Amino acid sequence: QVQLVESGGGLVQPGGSLRLSCAASGNIFSTYAMGWFRQPPGKQRELVAVITRGGSTTYVDSVKGRFTISRDNAKNSVFLQMSSLKPEDTAVYYCNTFPARGTYWGKGTPVTVSS
Repeated sequence: QVQLVESGGGLVQPGGSLRLSCAASGNIFSTYAMGWFRQPPGKQRELVAVITRGGSTTYVDSVKGRFTISRDNAKNSVFLQMSSLKPEDTAVYYCNTFPARGTYWGKGTPVTVSS
């Protein structure tokens, strides 16, 4: 059974940076494309970034140039480097395969951007 555990979230001031990590209990990173998703307060969960098995990346327009997704298949981990953070980036951040699999959702890691 696959379990995804996100970490690295916290409170940061606007313009600051955070690096999120996602670790998997099962060996899924070498099999699937992976994505980072987020759910802002009171809103639906949305896709933020995707990285394929080969390392190609795609970002939602609102984070392009500010966020970088990366992966380490040997360590069963995927990362999200976030820079120039804005208050609208406040959300709970999740990782999952892409497309997402319902049974893989973890608890997420909260990110709050506020002064």
